[in-house]
Amino acid sequence: QVQLVESGGGLVQPGGSLRLSCAASGSILSMNTMGWYRQAPGKQRELVADISRGGSTNYADSVKGRFTISRDNAKKTVYLQMNSLKPEDTAVYFCHCVLVKVGGSVWDDYWGQGTQVTVSS
Repeated sequence: QVQLVESGGGLVQPGGSLRLSCAASGSILSMNTMGWYRQAPGKQRELVADISRGGSTNYADSVKGRFTISRDNAKKTVYLQMNSLKPEDTAVYFCHCVLVKVGGSVWDDYWGQGTQVTVSS
C-alpha cells in the first residue's frame, strides 16, 4: 500500500507562516509530480503548487511570491512553505503525488488525507 501523510497545518494569524510536509511511504517504484491542492468550504479543490521530479515548479496566481514548494526525493517528501498568509488561504490542504508502485506499470494519482490551515486573528 502507498500512503501520503501530511503534517504542519494549524491556526495562524494573518501575515504569519506555516510549513506543510507530506511524506510518501509504501511500495513505491518511482515518483513523478508532487503537489499541494486546497479546498475551502463550498468551493472546488484547486491546485496551489506542484513540482516535477526535476524541480520545475508551478504556482497558482493567488500564492505566487508567498508560497514556496520544494521536495526531497530521497525522503519521498514534498514541502509547502507558506508566508504572508491571508484569511482567504484558509482551507484543507491536500498532498498529491503521481507515482508508480513496485510491480506496477502505470502512473497513478495518490492523495493525502488533508490538513486544515486556518488563517484568522
